[in-house]
Amino acid sequence: MSSTQSLHSLAFRVMRLCRPTFHIETPLRFDLSDLIVGEDLLDDPSAAPHIRRLIQSQSTTTDSTDLTYSNRFLLRDDPSDAMGLSGMLVLPQAFGAIYLGETFCSYISINNSSSFEVRDIIIKAEIQTERQRILLLDTTKTPVETIRAGGRYDFIVEHDVKELGAHTLVCTAQYSDGDAERKYLPQYFKFIVSNPLSVRTKVRVVKETTYLEACLENNTKSNLYMDQVEFEPTLQWSATLLKSDDHHSEKGVLNREIFKEPVLIKSGGGIHNYLYQLKSLDELSTPTKIEGNNVLGKLQITWRTNLGEPGRLQTQQILGNPIAHKEIELKAIKVPPVIILEKPFTVGLSVTNLSEKNVGPFEVVLSLTDNHEEKAVVVNGLKRIALPQVEAYKSLDFQLNLIAMELGMQKISGITLFNTHDKKTYDSLPDIEIFVDAY
Repeated sequence: MSSTQSLHSLAFRVMRLCRPTFHIETPLRFDLSDLIVGEDLLDDPSAAPHIRRLIQSQSTTTDSTDLTYSNRFLLRDDPSDAMGLSGMLVLPQAFGAIYLGETFCSYISINNSSSFEVRDIIIKAEIQTERQRILLLDTTKTPVETIRAGGRYDFIVEHDVKELGAHTLVCTAQYSDGDAERKYLPQYFKFIVSNPLSVRTKVRVVKETTYLEACLENNTKSNLYMDQVEFEPTLQWSATLLKSDDHHSEKGVLNREIFKEPVLIKSGGGIHNYLYQLKSLDELSTPTKIEGNNVLGKLQITWRTNLGEPGRLQTQQILGNPIAHKEIELKAIKVPPVIILEKPFTVGLSVTNLSEKNVGPFEVVLSLTDNHEEKAVVVNGLKRIALPQVEAYKSLDFQLNLIAMELGMQKISGITLFNTHDKKTYDSLPDIEIFVDAY
């Protein structure tokens, strides 16, 4: 990790500070026949035939290709022996894997290996990435007065890792040696920051509701316990996490409210899916929307490893389906719950001006089908309805009289808005499903 420096009295030594790991020892197993068969037991003429049959039966039931010896027995009854846990913890022997969202903490020691004292030591430590340099320590204003021969000066630096790729911990020292000569010592410690999680999202729109699916995949070699995976929507959206229905007792529900159990995502590719339901808080929030862009929000993710090492990530803004800019929107606001065959009924409609200028006047018509056949639901009365001009960002409500000519499930389709001033036809109203009863 470090580059050796010649002709220098001082040298930096760096150790990463992180949680220790479990010390794993392979458990020692033995074969059951080892307890019965001794070195001289086969010399006994009365026991030898039985012992040979026992050994042969054991050899036929044992898979010679099984190198784990799973059919053998442990020497002791301690359950931890089966897992190979000795009860010991191991300190990190190297920098190890460093992941985005973690806190990089390092113990740095500057050692005086010469036979004389050095004075007025100015120490700097910084992190260099492809984009920036972050200063972690600077003793320019308060230099270390002296470091005796064979002595050292220790300090700890921390940095929240927010970038992927190559990082360099740069440690420098300016000092005066025994000859009062001013010297400059730089040392570099390089490491790579990887992504602990792969976050894949999908956005689907079902009628007026938007659904966001987030798939989290664990890219690390240790289990991740997700403390928090929350979607923070923008101001015009509300978000609800959808969960499967679990049937538990009231006591279990109370315990889960007090203690929120973390979600386990297993190491080496384990995944977990989250589903959020998004609803628009303001249907007329068009001025805040940019054509072609629909920002939904971002995910806040926090987790811990096996021994509680924390991590935190925030995704970029998640975009929904592109917004097609509409100048005019036509929608149904009221449909009768009961519709009788060949009896007139009224549907409430609304025209909304989504532009910054006045638009209109209009005509509302019910167009024919593509093959010019009669529709199951037709207009009762005038075939065209005249509407006045609509002001910018305003709405106009009106009613359309219809009559159903067929029984059962039918569709009201083909209601179209025509701008008589600009000679422009807008998109038809989406089909409205109704049920027509006989009486």
